[in-house]
Parts: sequence; C-alpha cells; structure tokens
Amino acid sequence: METLRDLAKTLRSKNCDPFNTTFDVFFDDPHTYRRVKESGAINAADIAAMYGIQPDQVLGIYFLDGAMAFKVTIVKDIPSSDPDCKDVFGAHQHLQLSNVPIPERSCQ
Repeated sequence: METLRDLAKTLRSKNCDPFNTTFDVFFDDPHTYRRVKESGAINAADIAAMYGIQPDQVLGIYFLDGAMAFKVTIVKDIPSSDPDCKDVFGAHQHLQLSNVPIPERSCQ
C-alpha cells in the first residue's frame, strides 16, 4: 500500500508557535489529493496515536481544495523554548505522518 510520502509532492512540519506544530502536505494532481482526502486516513484519532497525544490535542485538520493541500496542527509535548526540546523548530516531526498508509480509491 502506498504511503503519504509516496503520494505527496511536499510534506513538511514546523512550529506555528512555541507550543504547537503544524504539518503541511501538498499534492501536484487533483486525483491524488482527492484520494487522500476521501480515504479517511487523515483523522484526529490516528494522528493522536502516532504522536502519543490525546485526540483533543489535534487542534485541527484543514483540507484546502484550491491548493490541493491539507494542514494538521497538534500540541507539542514540550514547548520549543524548553531546554529538553530536541526539535526547536519542529522541522523533523513529519516522519510519522509521512508513513500513513493510503488505501486505493474504490471504483464508484
């Protein structure tokens, strides 16, 4: 099964503030974007499980049809200003999300 990494043109993470991380995922064709969007694979429960947080700490999942992209924002487990933070810029948090399996689109 293909993963999000296989299908996305760009997949990145970054801090949106010291307490939250945001993920941006862009696609280069509408068919692939719709496949991911309609698959149900991008959801708060699964994202929370993969990042070891509670579902209510997934602050939002936003699909942007015009940009063929989606954004996910989660609460960081350690603020970026904390001396124990290992990824101050949040730039290395997208690996788990990139491994999400995306099922084939069913024929309609």
